[in-house]
Amino acid sequence: GARSAEGPRGAGAGRKGPLGSLGSLVASKECNISSAGRGARENPSCETQGRFLIVPLVSDIIRTIRDPEKPNTLEELEVVTENCVEVQEIGEDEYLVIIRFTPTVPHCSLATLIGLCLRIKLQRCLPFRHKLEIYISEGTHSTEEDINKQINDKERVAAAMENPNLREIVEQCVTEPD
Repeated sequence: GARSAEGPRGAGAGRKGPLGSLGSLVASKECNISSAGRGARENPSCETQGRFLIVPLVSDIIRTIRDPEKPNTLEELEVVTENCVEVQEIGEDEYLVIIRFTPTVPHCSLATLIGLCLRIKLQRCLPFRHKLEIYISEGTHSTEEDINKQINDKERVAAAMENPNLREIVEQCVTEPD
């Protein structure tokens, strides 16, 4: 199901505190988080602080994803905001990250692709063990249930990313501009 661990960096080796070793992150063209989470290292024992630092970190990662059709970011189009991010601690140094995004129109044909972009960028960029749940905000899309199932199904996500055309579109949307 959608609740299996998806942390991109193994089972937490070498992690300290609620956000892991954020100081060792290197900013890449994809993960715009080089200065995020500085406060987590100041008091690594404070789990609540860690959870609250994760929301802006997640928000920073997803806000720069570009819309597949428009020259705007998802943040500029108000598809994602910091308020659409929820974080729950589910284990020692492991968090459930829930994203609820709002398509620009109720019949948006790109909602599944946007959900896929959110998932791929977060899987690649979150520097701690996590589980992801990505949903369309309730009542904002005509086929939200079907899309929610699709973007939270590991096999369907993997199959989608095997499609070279789809993968190229996702890469264009998640890569930071120069």
